[in-house]
Amino acid sequence: MHHGEELLVVGILFLIAYALGRLGKFIGLPAIPIYMLVGLLASPATGWFPLDFASENVELVAIFGLILLLFNLGLEFDQDEFFGNAGKLLVSGGTYILVNMGVGFLFGFLVGWGTREALIIAGMTATSSSAIVTKLLIELGRLANRETPMILGVTVVEDIFIAIYLAIVGVVLSGQTEIWPVVLQLGVAFLFLVVMFTIARWGGRVVSKLFRTKDDELFTILFFGLAVLFGGIGELLGVTDAIGAFLIGLVLGATKFRARIEQFALPLRDVFGAFFFLNFGLALDVSTFGQVLLPVGIAVVLTIVLNILAGQFVAWLNKLGPQAGINTTVILQNRGEFALILATLSLSAGLDPRIVPFAGLYVLTMSIIGPVLAVNSERIGALVLGTKRKARASTVERDRMRDESIALLDAVTAGQEAGDPAAGAELPRTAPAPAPVEEIAYPVEEPPEPHDPIAAQAAEQSDAVFERQRDPEY
Repeated sequence: MHHGEELLVVGILFLIAYALGRLGKFIGLPAIPIYMLVGLLASPATGWFPLDFASENVELVAIFGLILLLFNLGLEFDQDEFFGNAGKLLVSGGTYILVNMGVGFLFGFLVGWGTREALIIAGMTATSSSAIVTKLLIELGRLANRETPMILGVTVVEDIFIAIYLAIVGVVLSGQTEIWPVVLQLGVAFLFLVVMFTIARWGGRVVSKLFRTKDDELFTILFFGLAVLFGGIGELLGVTDAIGAFLIGLVLGATKFRARIEQFALPLRDVFGAFFFLNFGLALDVSTFGQVLLPVGIAVVLTIVLNILAGQFVAWLNKLGPQAGINTTVILQNRGEFALILATLSLSAGLDPRIVPFAGLYVLTMSIIGPVLAVNSERIGALVLGTKRKARASTVERDRMRDESIALLDAVTAGQEAGDPAAGAELPRTAPAPAPVEEIAYPVEEPPEPHDPIAAQAAEQSDAVFERQRDPEY
């Protein structure tokens, strides 16, 4: 059996992804849209390359990528932070999700593609990409910002929402029409969720006994096998392979071997995840973008407007200022892997084929707009809130106070009482130059930098822990 052509195809795909990825670094783009763009360029529908870049070449590997993406998402889920601050996180994250999902669902109906399609579109618009969010927070140096715990808290709630939503979508897309089979399938799905969450919460010690090996090779094979196994179990139970992988990642994240698993799982996720995004790009056809340009344009505008409102509301809810709300808005604008997962599910379920180009163009647009806005959020705040003018006014006031203090000290060194007009009249016209006076520095009180467990966790989950120069992308 010869696989020379397939290996050639995969190698060329990765080299193109590397070249465009290096180029994207110069303008601050994350890797997700780069990989999708490579797949789009190599798509058989494009016809720009003489080789056969059919998606079947990477389809099975792309499934491994999807499984590892969700496995790592579950692995990085902070249970202690969630259960310790559940009330505030649920209100903040729930508000954000409900606003975006509710309007997204209405928009899906207005598009007129069907009820199940509207459910998919609502899911796409409801949640941001936790991967791109964490990446931007790390790269922009905002882990210590006051709004960062709130932003990461929203992504934690989004992870929970994704688990439940995928379980519901899996049942809805299964094609069942009878009420009791649907109820039974939903019951099985939620029972699976409850059991796995329970094991993750209280069974960490028991699960840890499975990983008592110092052999790195066997260790890697074990957790990879579990991820694939539970992906299959999830698919058989009707909750999709993605959610099965997420739940076993959640369980393994509760063990004492979490850091070691992450060390080996991140490189696997990067490689196989790239296959997933490449494969999605291969399924896109540029000629189909024309029929979804208007829906995508409306969805992008709605997402931006809703995020502005939701970001400011969540900031107000957490007693933060308007600038924190702007920072929250631009960071959470990004859409990514979850929208593409939903589009992949809709394709396999035989839904309206326009969902795929809609998801592709929507994610490409938002994953470009989001980072650009995030980099310039302080400038946007200065323009909208007038903080530059306030800063200049504060500087002028400080200078005035400093000048008054120097004048007061000059008067004292001249032996005169400040504010005495008679004394001032007796001063000579050309007074000797005053002795140099030290400038009085008015200390600016800055709030202490809080120790935040969520921000600390995000920093720990960055690849700096393992001293790997890479994109903490997904």
